[in-house]
Amino acid sequence: MRTRLLPLLVVLMAGILVALGLPLAVSFANAEQQRVVVDRIDDTVRFASLAQFVSDAAASGSEGADERRETLQTELARYHELYGIRVGIFLRDDNAMARAPGWWNLPDTGEGRRAFEEALAGRRSHDPPQVWPWQPDGRLVVASPVVLDGDVVAVVVTDSPTGAMRARILRGWLVIVGGLAAAMLVAFGAALRLTSWVLRPVRILDAATHDIATGRMNSRVAASGGPPELKRLAHSFNEMADHVEEVLEQQRAFVADASHQLRNPLAALLLRIELLALELPEGNAEIASVRAEGKRLTQVLDDLLNLALAEHTSAELTLVDVGALAAERVAAWRPLAEEKGVRLDEGGRAAVTGWADPIAFSSALDAVIDNALKFTPEGERVTVTAEARDRYAAVVVADRGPGLTEDELTRVGDRFWRSGRHQNIKGSGLGLAISRSLLAAGGGFLAYEKNPPHGLRVTVAVPRTAPER
Repeated sequence: MRTRLLPLLVVLMAGILVALGLPLAVSFANAEQQRVVVDRIDDTVRFASLAQFVSDAAASGSEGADERRETLQTELARYHELYGIRVGIFLRDDNAMARAPGWWNLPDTGEGRRAFEEALAGRRSHDPPQVWPWQPDGRLVVASPVVLDGDVVAVVVTDSPTGAMRARILRGWLVIVGGLAAAMLVAFGAALRLTSWVLRPVRILDAATHDIATGRMNSRVAASGGPPELKRLAHSFNEMADHVEEVLEQQRAFVADASHQLRNPLAALLLRIELLALELPEGNAEIASVRAEGKRLTQVLDDLLNLALAEHTSAELTLVDVGALAAERVAAWRPLAEEKGVRLDEGGRAAVTGWADPIAFSSALDAVIDNALKFTPEGERVTVTAEARDRYAAVVVADRGPGLTEDELTRVGDRFWRSGRHQNIKGSGLGLAISRSLLAAGGGFLAYEKNPPHGLRVTVAVPRTAPER
């Protein structure tokens, strides 16, 4: 969830910073150019006042007109020499009153012509087009009118190089980018802390939920920081878990107590049946049936007690050699298999390690092998294979019995469930349920599938890595 929430926050904050940074960069460039424009307007106004003296002297036919023109030319030349700015005073017919450098003329088109025509109309160049840092040939043209007796008689035009201005704009932009990058880093750190603060209770809640789902009913959500809503959720979860654990504990206690309390009356009942059998003829069918039902009921009570204990007992996990345990259980069950005429084979890898409770794993293997031998007819075989899979160490028990249908595969392992085709075979329907509970306490499981052409494959699996506590 964090990997989805954090990019969303980062993209949102980056969009906000870009939305603020772009106008700031444009505004900085405009301000820098406006500063240059104001400086050039001041220069053109000064040159325009000098040009007025020249125009006034020329209009009055004064003898000092040529001297004033030379003084103006000297001023323009020195200005161009100092600043590298082209400057000229052009009459209405485009002829130059004075200019520096001497070869420079007004262009026929472009920004220079537009500024000249605006000045002829009596308007100063106050807002020339913006010059950007990526325009190496960009120049800044500013024009001011020379007014004499209310008429525009000439125009002062400056054509400035923009290298220094573009460099200043670029440096300012780099500062802005650096500031935005620093702000982005700060925002990313804040987003990281924010998502951690918000999602930490969710991660703890998820871990506790997983623990309870895998059988560790005593898991609870520890008090931690986070939004108040998640704190209330954690408190409510703990209350729910307490209630669920209490109900399950009462259920287990009831099953265990009922199983235990029924054993004595059942034992007394079976004893009375045996005493009654002494009074009846030998081989009485009814007595034999009653005895069988009594023994079956005793087995059911024993299995119920074992199931209650299995659900209540926590697993003591250690790293065990699953292959060695499988070989040991095969050796223990082989005499019974030979007695039934069933071949019990062992295969797979010699050493497969996994994390399991050795007693619980052995008990689960016993239940699965017992079932396989029960349903495998004489002359067939049962194979027990140890395998190492991606995340689990597994022992696969495959028989050649009648197998199960698709519907029966979905129900196998449920408490007291037995296939309608196998009701005459000894059993209580609790063996696999007990095995499943024993394995689930340590993160293991049972899996069932068909074993073509006929039969059943049961996989007893435990984790290859230590489960998280």
